[in-house]
Amino acid sequence: MRKNSQKNARINAKVQRELAEIIRNRLHDPRISPMTSVVSVYVAPDLKTCKAYISVLGSDEEQEQTMEGLHSALGFIRRELAATLNLRNTPEITLIHDRSIGYGVDMIHRIETVSEHDAAVQADRGEEDTDE
Repeated sequence: MRKNSQKNARINAKVQRELAEIIRNRLHDPRISPMTSVVSVYVAPDLKTCKAYISVLGSDEEQEQTMEGLHSALGFIRRELAATLNLRNTPEITLIHDRSIGYGVDMIHRIETVSEHDAAVQADRGEEDTDE
């Protein structure tokens, strides 16, 4: 199977949905934050390995604890995935912490701060022009 075939894309999407469902509803580890999402999943063409990109909103400590909790539950996650997916092989899962959503939120906050500052500066300049 080629890397970017339609079958591989369907498998990636199915594994992503099932992985998100397992993390959200079947894991009861208190270390795992409720603001955890599966951003994307890439299953190898031979279906032996899988890279899952996980995003966690929260403090650095919460992110670290969530990733530790997920790593400790990998066996359970893989077993649940095997029960729900109808694949010859259940892929070995590698969890990768994806910080892109947090980075995007931080950038939006910074842009809003700069925009507010620029609006305040423009308002001050407008008042100075009317005083003259």
